[in-house]
Amino acid sequence: MPLKSSLHVMVVDDMTVSRALIEQALDWAGITKVQYEANGEKALRRLVAAPVHLVISDYNMPGMDGLELLEGLRANRSTQRIGFILITGTASKELIDRGRAAGMNNFIAKPFTKEALLHCIEAVTGKLQ
Repeated sequence: MPLKSSLHVMVVDDMTVSRALIEQALDWAGITKVQYEANGEKALRRLVAAPVHLVISDYNMPGMDGLELLEGLRANRSTQRIGFILITGTASKELIDRGRAAGMNNFIAKPFTKEALLHCIEAVTGKLQ
């Protein structure tokens, strides 16, 4: 069975349009076990209760941003090994360095193509086919 059939993903983004673009790319890649949250606080609570394999999170969100979500995941025993991809429109060196220090597995800058997102995911999970 290919990995894409069993991979559980959570997408965290406060923007409906961004979530829809990520959803389209995941659907194109054959990843169907996807959950969505619009903010970091709700995502963290949900992930602690029921961890997934991979989180794809926007950086810039009100309340808890993507890096604060990552720090919360890494601080919790049940979620510390979840794969984490940060999506950002401001991929500065400082932001990427902060993410790496916090345990980010990969990042992708907006705007992105579905092929680029798939490549980014496979760099974390291995080949999905």
